[in-house]
Parts: sequence; C-alpha cells; structure tokens
Amino acid sequence: MKQDIRTKVYSVEGGYDIMIAEAGSGPAVVFIHGSGPGASGVSNFKQNIDAFVEAGYRVILPDLIGYGASSKPEGIDYTLQLFTDTLYDALKQHGVDKAVLVGNSLGGGIAIQMELDHPGYAEKLILMAPGCIEEREAYFAMPGIAKMVGDFTSPEFSVEDQRKLVSNLVYDASAITDELVAERFAVAKTQPKDVLARMRTPNLAPRLGELKPQILGFWGLNDEFCPASGAQHFLAACPDARFMTFNKVGHWVQVERTPEFNRYSIAFLHD
Repeated sequence: MKQDIRTKVYSVEGGYDIMIAEAGSGPAVVFIHGSGPGASGVSNFKQNIDAFVEAGYRVILPDLIGYGASSKPEGIDYTLQLFTDTLYDALKQHGVDKAVLVGNSLGGGIAIQMELDHPGYAEKLILMAPGCIEEREAYFAMPGIAKMVGDFTSPEFSVEDQRKLVSNLVYDASAITDELVAERFAVAKTQPKDVLARMRTPNLAPRLGELKPQILGFWGLNDEFCPASGAQHFLAACPDARFMTFNKVGHWVQVERTPEFNRYSIAFLHD
C-alpha cells in the first residue's frame, strides 16, 4: 500500500465516535469491513486501496462501531441497525451523500441495510460473501464462526488464537502475514467480548428484491463463515445481480484473489 491515508473521527448519535480513513479523490467508494476480531477498514482492504485510487476513486475506509479506532462500547447489543445507523451518520458528516458500497461479510449486510434504509444512497453494490441473508443461527453453526466466537470470548485470547482466526478466513494460510496478525491482535485486545457475543443480525433475504442498484458479488467456495449458496438468494431476487465464485478460496476473496477482485470490480464501476 503506497497511498497516503487521511483519517478523521466523527461523533454520532449515542455519543459514539466513528473513525473514517480515506485515500485518493474522485467518486466515493466505501469499503465496509466484516466482524472478525481485530478488524478495521484499512487492515481488511489494504491490498485493494491502491488499485481503486489509481483508477480514479476516492477510497473511504470506516472502522465500524466496536472495531478499529472507533468507539467500543460494552454492555450493549451490537445490532445490524446500530452498525448501519452509526456508519451512515459518520459518512454523511464526511460529505458522502452517495457512494458505491463495497461490503465483506457483516459489511455486506450493512451495505444492504443502508440501501434498504436510504434507497438510492448506493450507486452500485459490490459484495464479498455478504452476511445477514440467513438466520443468525445458520451463521453461528458455520465452522469458522463457531471457532471465532469460542476463541475470542475466551479470557486467554492470545496472538496465536488471533493467527488461527485470521487463517480460517482464507483457504491458503500463506496469505496471512505476521504483520496482519499483529495489527489485528492489537485491536482485538481493546474490543469487548460483546462485539461478537451480543451481535444481533436479521435475515434480510426476504427484502433483497427491493435492491435497485446493480450488484457484483464474489464468493469463495471454501468459505467457512458464510455459505456460498447465499449467492442464489441475490440471483433469484434482485433485478440486476451477478456473482463470481472461486474454488480453493475462503471468506476473503479480496485478499486471496486480489488482482482479479480489483480488476473485475473496477471494470464494473467503469461500466
């Protein structure tokens, strides 16, 4: 990553702070990260920033509530509506009145909810193994999420636990660097257990037909967090959706197939 990253913190309803990083200039593309321990906007998408900036886009990388450098309240339910409302408030304060929304996992669910709540806000949607399209119990039965919740909520959560959790996100663990593990562990140590233990997400599948923007989706067939069969929900319900699937790829298509993800996504935005 060679781009200069600018950061700003916004106070949103509830008294929470949301940090937004950005690079480049041009039409806004908001990258919304997922829910793994230690996640942040820059950490999750650092391999994608340069390509989008060089293609002429303003890359916006928020840290969700409970993650990164944003507020991490304890003793609350982390609901999809909380994630969506606090992010939308911060984006509006940041001057983002319309954007392409790029969401991975929980971030995909947030992108969907944001467009449902504010029709027309998303110019296009790029979704990588999006969450919130199955019942919550279906996700917590997935092997990757079961391991993640079990390890993270343990009082002895260690850097080696962090390495195992991040490695579960990919098919080939060689994609995981020591730097990434250390960066995410530093954040994970500051997170309350509630961020996973009290996460509450609805099943938005019945509302997917309401999404009007064009959708480009990606899914790894070896995903242990969100079942790849979820792509069919979009293909059956949405007016304009296309999904690409990859064998020998896990939950992080944008990491394991970075050049392809960047190329196909930028071509979709230029179309």
